[in-house]
Amino acid sequence: MMKVGYIGLGLMGKSMARNILKAGFPVVVHNRSKAAVEELVSEGASAANSPAEVARLVDVVFTNLPDSPDVLKVALGPGGVIEGAHEGLIFVDNSTIKPDTAREIAIKLAEVGVQSLDAPVSGGDIGARNGTLTIMVGGSKEALDTVMPVFQAVGKTITHIGEPGAGQVAKAANQIMVAAQMVAMGELMIFSQKCGVDPRKVVEAIKAGAAQCWTLDVKPPRLFEGNRAPGFKARMQNKDLGIVMETARRYGVPLPTTAVNSQLFQAMVQSGMGEMDNSAVIGIIEELAGEKLKA
Repeated sequence: MMKVGYIGLGLMGKSMARNILKAGFPVVVHNRSKAAVEELVSEGASAANSPAEVARLVDVVFTNLPDSPDVLKVALGPGGVIEGAHEGLIFVDNSTIKPDTAREIAIKLAEVGVQSLDAPVSGGDIGARNGTLTIMVGGSKEALDTVMPVFQAVGKTITHIGEPGAGQVAKAANQIMVAAQMVAMGELMIFSQKCGVDPRKVVEAIKAGAAQCWTLDVKPPRLFEGNRAPGFKARMQNKDLGIVMETARRYGVPLPTTAVNSQLFQAMVQSGMGEMDNSAVIGIIEELAGEKLKA
């Protein structure tokens, strides 16, 4: 049985590590906050004191961390995965980071014989808990085939996109669409209400037609209840859109709508709403319209 390491036990990572453990894989975990480690150890996982120690003990090591600098540090820094490198080790990053960072890590780890997969995920906390995430994979098909049984414990749709960095490009594209849906949902709900029409009935009507999407299927009930807790935090959506815009500038791609959406999520963070769900971008629409969604 493949031995698996998981580093980064936040909102997504803890659930993913738990599902790998439930699938029967021996799991070694590491996290800056010890509470999540202790929780998983009580369920059968083992603990390690550093990323290097995790890497030495396992066949495949996963990371799920906030941003590019965090992954660089854990993968390549002092006490990092690279210091625990051994023959046959595969490094898998479930974080959302810059495509160029994913490529840099893949190159550096290849120099010590470690194969790398950038494998960002989509599906939020619900998908992480239920093991139904969408996984977008960059890196070698050989490494993906080896790790596939572990991916199947956490995801429902696993797609090999291409070479190192390609998974992160796919995730950036995903975040373009997610942001657009969240903003459009907020706009249509406030638009309907301010026009004197029940937005609940509008949502029910339009999600049965061409406007149907995951966002309209999942998010409105929470918003109508006044629940804006994450899910997927707005500050992380803001970070992801920063990656999108930086990558777009590098390749000379105009993204006018995404640029506006990026500003709306940045406004959320600056307004103290960064810890709310990304659907809570409706709060910015409320402020602009002078209309509060009725619970």
